[in-house]
Amino acid sequence: MMDFDKVRDAVEFLNARTSARPKIALVLGSGLGAFADQVGKREVIPYSEIPNFPKSTVEGHSGNLVIGNEGGTSIAVMQGRVHFYEGYSMKEVTFPTKVLARFGIKHLILTNAAGGINSRFKAGRLMIIEDHLNLQSTNPLIGPNESRFGPRFFDMSEAYNKKMREIALSSARRLRLTVHRGVYAALTGPSYETPAEIRMLKRLGADAVGMSTVPEVIVANHMGVKCLGISCITNMAAGVSKEKINHEEVMLTGERVKGDFIRLLRAIIPAVASLQGRQ
Repeated sequence: MMDFDKVRDAVEFLNARTSARPKIALVLGSGLGAFADQVGKREVIPYSEIPNFPKSTVEGHSGNLVIGNEGGTSIAVMQGRVHFYEGYSMKEVTFPTKVLARFGIKHLILTNAAGGINSRFKAGRLMIIEDHLNLQSTNPLIGPNESRFGPRFFDMSEAYNKKMREIALSSARRLRLTVHRGVYAALTGPSYETPAEIRMLKRLGADAVGMSTVPEVIVANHMGVKCLGISCITNMAAGVSKEKINHEEVMLTGERVKGDFIRLLRAIIPAVASLQGRQ
């Protein structure tokens, strides 16, 4: 079955399952899934029920699509994602993004847990992604182009929408939250980086490093969906801190900052919704 047909089947399932037609979607990364539990008028759809949808195998990724309402805005929330390091192909990693876009999503907010490279950062802070480095040695759009998704070649000079970034920063200021801005580097994982690799990334201009988000952002831009990226700096990267890195620390930090994270998302969503009304 062609990729377009698989996406169509998943979208038809969602259209039949729910009457909601959200224009904003969120992808919640490691340890950040609590927001989905607080969405109003929740319809919870396990990934296992959606045709052709990949299933997450990582702790901290619940594997549910939550359709609901936040501050009067209809939203779709992915409670967890799949990663390249789990053994999925890039087409499988980005399949949910294609489904959301064909489902009618116009703005996508992607979150992740990341290691801090910039020495000014602190664990537990949030970073608004301004740009990225794709260091995963591949691209999710390699192969024949499906023109019904988007053009063969497309611009990535504003991969992270400027207006959405401004909304995130102004929302943080209003809430008196300290947030950083920076460049996110995506590596494959699952091993964490060596100190030498972190020194390399720093010289390349990266402020934080992780194992997700970039493939989804590439596909979203291909399909005309505007993106905002937010990293939770769950730890300082190897060599920046003398502490050993482990997934439990990532989860604990996500738990510790979830209050600020949820407050920020709740401030961003209605502002993005009003942005849609002006376009």
